[in-house]
Amino acid sequence: MITSTQNAKVKWVRSLMNNRRFRRESRAFVVEGVRMAEEALQSGWEVMLVFYTQDLGERGQQVVERCAAKGVHVAEVSPQIMRVISETQTPQGIVVVLSMVELKPGDNLDFILISDGIRDPGNLGTILRTASSAGVDGVILTPTNVDLYAPKVIRSAMGAHFRLPVLSLNWQEINRTIRENNMRVYLAAAEKGVIYYQTNFTCPLAIIIGGEAAGHSQEAQSLVDEWVNIPMPGGGESLNAAIAAALLLYEVIRQRSLA
Repeated sequence: MITSTQNAKVKWVRSLMNNRRFRRESRAFVVEGVRMAEEALQSGWEVMLVFYTQDLGERGQQVVERCAAKGVHVAEVSPQIMRVISETQTPQGIVVVLSMVELKPGDNLDFILISDGIRDPGNLGTILRTASSAGVDGVILTPTNVDLYAPKVIRSAMGAHFRLPVLSLNWQEINRTIRENNMRVYLAAAEKGVIYYQTNFTCPLAIIIGGEAAGHSQEAQSLVDEWVNIPMPGGGESLNAAIAAALLLYEVIRQRSLA
């Protein structure tokens, strides 16, 4: 059992949890909990390390055994160590380090979401989870988004990382992707453009969602073919970005189901 915070692997996991640059350089990230570990295994992602505590339940033990059978390094840690490396208030008894995998979208993109400067990790994770459920071809992250592999993004996305193509692109690359796929660009705004359910979402399209604080970047605005808005008869400055994304994505689904 590992009981020291000075253990090299414990230090490595803590750095992966806390440091965006270290995650990128290591090409690794951390997931917590039995469900996330199960999804990672089912999706075929490479497991690099497993830490678990003695009180881990039967499902969790099965994950540990499957990983050990694959030759993955597994180690029991004390409850204190689990609390040190966990981001949650009540650790679930298992932490898994995964190798980063870049899922590639298909050749012909018809339906994408562009996240423009979403800084709140909970919002980005929820957007990814919603986009995955809505069946988008992929999500594009602009350079000003919160880290895709930040622990809170991972938790909020609820496994979307394992099945949803997500590309981190600069604006020149985004523009090229849109033009190569003949996509119409819609940008959601609070009080500008057509009401979202009165526009046409049946064509190949990209929907841009911006962060609540900074709004849309100039680069995003330069790509717009049509502005759309979500009515707020009750007042308020803006909707939560994840809520706005859900409404627009499912309006695309609704319209296409009727086309």
